[in-house]
Amino acid sequence: MNYGATRPDCLDFNPFKAIVSPRPIGWIGTLDDAGCANLAPYSFFNGLVAYPEQVYFASDGAKHSFVNARDRGEFTFSLATEELAQAMNISAESLPYGTSEFDAAGLERGNPVEIATPFVAASPAAFECVTIQTLQLEDRNGKLIDRYMVIGEVVRTHIRDEFIRDGRFDTLKARPIARMGYRDYTTVNEAWELMRPDD
Repeated sequence: MNYGATRPDCLDFNPFKAIVSPRPIGWIGTLDDAGCANLAPYSFFNGLVAYPEQVYFASDGAKHSFVNARDRGEFTFSLATEELAQAMNISAESLPYGTSEFDAAGLERGNPVEIATPFVAASPAAFECVTIQTLQLEDRNGKLIDRYMVIGEVVRTHIRDEFIRDGRFDTLKARPIARMGYRDYTTVNEAWELMRPDD
């Protein structure tokens, strides 16, 4: 099977997100113009480059996180884990502007050092980020679409001490979750090593 703009009848649901999977969850913290803390999960999120450390997240529509990160010039990322999955899901609700998802999900705010925006204190790891670029995306014909991207540079990394082992961040202990297609998620609970030919 293959298809273009028209999906075959046998595919009741779009498989795109199920194929591009699993995707890390960008649990993004921002502050609105009144200083209210916003928190929302984005599955179109990832690291962009390592030197300097940069991450991005993309939004369907100019949602609060995009607008706040653009206007305030900063945001935080908190690692979403199996233990925090229900709180992460609560923070996905579309709440009225000025209502904090931290409060709705019963999450303690972590204290930032370099910026003003809080992160999820209970998360095993978090980044403080300075927004370096925001853009409205366009399609292949150059037409602007209602999709937006934020690129941020990591200026401070927070790791809870119990998740450091032998000089490394213990990903398996943290049990991060990732988004698959539809309403499916997965937990990182197994790892295997593959050395490069020139290691």
